[in-house]
Amino acid sequence: MKKTVFGGLCAILLGCASTFVQAETLRLANHGQAGIDAMKSTVERIEKKLGVKVEVVEYPAPDKDYLSKLLTELGAGNGPDLFSMPSTAAVADMVEAGYLAPITAEINAWEGYKNFYDVAKKLAVSPDGETYVMPYMLGIQEIYYRKDVLEKAGISTEQPKTWDDLLARAEEIKAKTGAYGLLFPAGVSWGSGAFDEGFQHLIVGSKTPQIVTDDGKLDLNGEGVKDVFNIYKTLIDKDLMPVQPLLGPEPWVIPKYEQFPAGKLVATTCGSWCYIFDWGRESKNPIPDVTKVVGTWTVPGQSGGQFVLANLAAPWAVNADSANVELAKKALLEIGSVETQVSYAARIGNIPASKDAASNPDFQKLTELVPIHAAAENGTFLKQAAGFGTVAEGVARATDALLRKEVDAAGAQKILVDYVKETLGDEAVK
Repeated sequence: MKKTVFGGLCAILLGCASTFVQAETLRLANHGQAGIDAMKSTVERIEKKLGVKVEVVEYPAPDKDYLSKLLTELGAGNGPDLFSMPSTAAVADMVEAGYLAPITAEINAWEGYKNFYDVAKKLAVSPDGETYVMPYMLGIQEIYYRKDVLEKAGISTEQPKTWDDLLARAEEIKAKTGAYGLLFPAGVSWGSGAFDEGFQHLIVGSKTPQIVTDDGKLDLNGEGVKDVFNIYKTLIDKDLMPVQPLLGPEPWVIPKYEQFPAGKLVATTCGSWCYIFDWGRESKNPIPDVTKVVGTWTVPGQSGGQFVLANLAAPWAVNADSANVELAKKALLEIGSVETQVSYAARIGNIPASKDAASNPDFQKLTELVPIHAAAENGTFLKQAAGFGTVAEGVARATDALLRKEVDAAGAQKILVDYVKETLGDEAVK
């Protein structure tokens, strides 16, 4: 009788254990329908391979709202097991807050990692030397221009060699076509994009090419920072870039989705996704034959050089407080697969971080992205540090004041420095 009861209890316990394993759930935060669709096959693969249930939690779509909700939940201790971050700038701050589990050992031992582009691997390493994110996608940004408009007006389409050359081209565009010659995103309404899609394009080729010192301080008083703000001032004062749309609630809509397709804005910073979503097959206002009529320039340096800016595009990480960190790390490696990279490339337009994607048949069909994928080999990037999110906000405030013609370049630099010092403390700034 005792043996029977004992055996029955064992069977029940084993059954419970089995049920527990099968029912174990990983919560994965995602936002935007395109991102959710891109992850669908990966979710199915994780469930099948790891024997878990993946609960996809849909967060608010705008990056700012998504990050706000994510940080609130992580701070309260009830965040998802896995999540992406809208930009590289958020990583160092989240590491310092203790929200991210280190994955250095796991990712370095993972077979798929050896063929990632070096720039992706370097971007993934935090100031403390650890890796906390899966750098599976790259945002490769350049200057996109209307080749057809320039050719019709008899304006050179050659690569500008310096900042002065770039500004001269923008002035020529304005004089010969009446269109705006060049846009660098700016202003508070554009949020972190004022830094990610504007300011950092120029700073890497300035006299202050890195704004993080060896001891982790923020070098914001450098001459190069003021020179970058002077580029904005010149564009604004000479009416070479649209200003009023940038002061509105959705500043990208008019210049990127209306003026550029209409040829009323001829050159703008953008990323690989623009060939698909802004003006290509997924656009609401597509430009016919977009890859033929829209060309790209690398961003010239102040005195020369060419810069292809690389960022981590929505890198994924594991919650340090996950109930099962090791299981979440295994799922993270699946997110880093070439299959997932290509799925995101097709739906989001960013560039796979793995060189192996070049031989993937589905990626080869994305003819808009294949040449840009090869350009990632020469990607340039800004070293990260805690406080980059604050710097991005400071840049947005500084460029907003420039848009309103309230300050000159030195005044804009002061706004940036003062804001970062007020937020992070005087000791954070060199």
